[in-house]
Amino acid sequence: MTACAFVHHRVRVRTYGSCLAGVLMFVCVAMVGSAASGGHWEMRAPMPSKRSEVAVAKLDGKIYVIGGLKYLIGWTSGAVEAYDPRTDRWETKTSLPGPLHHAAATAANGKLYVVGGYAPGLLVDIPTLRRPMKEVWEYDPDRDRWRARAPMPTARGALAVGVIDEKIYAVGGEAGGKAVNALEMYDPVTDTWQRLPPMPTPRDHLAVAVLDGRLYAIAGRQRFMSSPVVVNEVYDPGVKRWTTKAPLPTKRSGIAAAVLGRRIYVFGGEYRMELEPFRANEAYDPRTDRWTEHTPMPTGRHGLGAVVIDGRIHVIAGGPKAGRPQGTNVNEVFTPSREKP
Repeated sequence: MTACAFVHHRVRVRTYGSCLAGVLMFVCVAMVGSAASGGHWEMRAPMPSKRSEVAVAKLDGKIYVIGGLKYLIGWTSGAVEAYDPRTDRWETKTSLPGPLHHAAATAANGKLYVVGGYAPGLLVDIPTLRRPMKEVWEYDPDRDRWRARAPMPTARGALAVGVIDEKIYAVGGEAGGKAVNALEMYDPVTDTWQRLPPMPTPRDHLAVAVLDGRLYAIAGRQRFMSSPVVVNEVYDPGVKRWTTKAPLPTKRSGIAAAVLGRRIYVFGGEYRMELEPFRANEAYDPRTDRWTEHTPMPTGRHGLGAVVIDGRIHVIAGGPKAGRPQGTNVNEVFTPSREKP
């Protein structure tokens, strides 16, 4: 006979017979396919360096992967590498002024912004020596140059950011050994910050997505990897109010999110050090307040980035071992199945 186990959306088959095993293997695989809403993955050119806990954003049709951790010892990086999906090629850009990991990145008004993160107490990452940062760095792609902007009111790492009306919203994070619930908005035009109503649930290692002018703060954890939260809280800047929506089905943190069409896709993550990082790919539809499972990533990872370009989601970098600093250079691209709009 055959036993079929589902571990982080993987199928593991153990064979104790021949004919019956083949039949049951078919049934197991069919079960996985029926549980998901489909879509397919493709491999693209790998990133030149292997990193985890990166900041990822798109600008002018290119994907920028910034900072992070690398090597088994957790060396903190300030590297900036840009990927052009049209040519399937990478190029190296000017590094950050200082190395950072667990920062957040986004684009607004034709510039790239890197917000918060951790600076290492030493060249390698030692969690007890991490320094949460409040610095903001602006990147000009025409000049390939960085400059400092007004710092955040709240220093923090493992935060997430989103953009609404060309203003940057910095959400959650960790500082001083505690998850924070801060929501602060940055205006690149005036170079000023404004404090807004805090998130109901403090957390770090969360994901943020913006859809229809609302900011979705999804999952994360409260300091420890083994204490994930699955809450899905939505901020409406029009009324300056938070509401709660359907939670993420799978407990995980260190995730990435991207909006494609009318859905928010959430990728990867971690839960416990003895478990492999998740390959999970779950999508949220605000119209129905429901989640659906989609074809899992080929490579399970945490501390990764996700960006949409030309109807496809590029899921890049991340750590292949839960709670470990070493990274990957994978560049996997997801194309969802065509669904009803």
